[in-house]
This record gives sequence, C-alpha cells and structure tokens, in this order.
Amino acid sequence: MSTATVKVGQKAGAGTYASKTLTYVLLIAWACTTIIPLLWVLLNSFKSSEEILTNAFGLPDSYKFDNYVKLNEYGNINILRGFANSLIISGSVVIGVAFVAGLAAFVLSRFQFRGKGVFNVLFVVCMLLPQFAVIIPNFIIIKELHLNGTYLSVILPLIAGNLSFATIMLTGFMASLPAELEEAAVVDGASILKIYYRILLPLCVPIFATVSIMIFLWSYNELLMPLVYLPVRDMQPISVLLSLVSNAYGTDYGAMMAAIAISIAPLLVLYMLSQETVIKGLTAGAVKG
Repeated sequence: MSTATVKVGQKAGAGTYASKTLTYVLLIAWACTTIIPLLWVLLNSFKSSEEILTNAFGLPDSYKFDNYVKLNEYGNINILRGFANSLIISGSVVIGVAFVAGLAAFVLSRFQFRGKGVFNVLFVVCMLLPQFAVIIPNFIIIKELHLNGTYLSVILPLIAGNLSFATIMLTGFMASLPAELEEAAVVDGASILKIYYRILLPLCVPIFATVSIMIFLWSYNELLMPLVYLPVRDMQPISVLLSLVSNAYGTDYGAMMAAIAISIAPLLVLYMLSQETVIKGLTAGAVKG
C-alpha cells in the first residue's frame, strides 16, 4: 500500500470522526433544549408560587403534591373530564383522517385520471393555509349545521385541517409499493376495495401508525378550535382547561406547572411506546425498490 493511499484513508477516517462528533454534539444540544424544559416544569410542579419566584431553577425544598390536589379541589376545572374529552376528540380525528386520507391516497397513487395534478397541488396549498384564515367560515358552517357545542364542531374542522398532510404522506408511501401486487390480485378476480383492504393496508401499517400518532399529538394540543367552537365547559379538552388555570388561580404558578405536567404525561408515554413505529414509518419508502 502506498503512502498516498494511507494518507487518503487517514484523512477520510478523520473526516468521518469529525462529522460524527459534530452530529452527536448537535443531537445532545437539541436533546438538552427539549429535556431540560420538561424537567424544569416537573420540578416546579412540586413548588409553591413563592418558591418558584425565588428558586425557579433549583430543586424543591420538599416534594409535595399540593399543586396536583389543588387542581381537583378548587374552581370548576375537571382535569379528568378534560382528558376524556381530549381522547374523544383526538381519537375521532385520527379515525376520520385515516379513513378518508387512506382512500384518497389509494386513488392518487394507483389511478391515472384527468386533473390528478390539480388535486396534488390543492393538497399542498391546503397545508399552506393558516388556521386563522378559515376560522370564521368554519364557524358559520358549523352554526348552519346546528353543531354548536358538540364534539363534531371541533372534530370535523380538525379532520379537514389534517387531511392534506395525511394524504400527501400516505400517497408517497403507497406510490413506492410495487404495482405487481395489485396486478396479481386483479388477475385473481379481486375487486378494487378488496385490493385496498386486503393488500395495501397491511403493507401500509407503519405509515398509517406514524401519521395517526402525529395527528393525535396535533389535535391533542389544539387550542384555538375548541376554544372557539366548544363553549360548554364539560366538553372542553385538556388544552382549553390549561389555558384557564391562570385565570382560576391568578398567579399560582405551582398549579400551572402541575397542570402542564399532567397534560404532557400522556404524550410522553405515547411517544415512548411508539417511537420505533414512528421512525419506521418516516423512513419506510424513502428508497424505492
């Protein structure tokens, strides 16, 4: 082996090591900016408002659950009811989006028809529309349909708002699947719906899981639509109830931190249980063939 070859190999190895080091440093920095605020909220949820103002970044003097008890003892905020409402709304949105977006993606990825490119452009344009631009038209439509004060007043707009993203993601994944599978099913006499439900859906489980989890998180954290469309307190999700904590307790920062910690706990558990599925769904179909 020549000296030039050894030097080139050494340079390549040094470059790879430096690249990996930089990558790990950036990932650690990003993790710190994400994990540290969560720990800060959790620790402050065990402190009183006075202790938070005087020792916001230190450990609590004692770990007491007074702030968590206070959320259920005072005011008209029912945290458990808010959780149930959030699950009803988010779960219904996920089911609706998965059903409609799956069928739309199947048509866009497997059929050729006039105006297909226009539909693809419209889905992208819908993703660019800000939520505030449609809040008034949606409110008028909901009022005309007499859906005010019902779960559907929030579920239907959220389904429509998340449909574009889900359709684009599912279309890209389905387009990467080999068409020979459907061709063989057609030869065997399978109908279009049977091809979709029996062949494509089992292959699309990772991307459906990824899209469903992301939409669940987005709808769970949604504040504007429930605040506008759901005036009934017993039907409001946890995101709206959290916005009322400061009004209910004034400057009680301990209660606010406890409410935030309670609200993010289900999201952390959901992500930890499904992180492998999310990663698999995001990377599957990236390389065709």
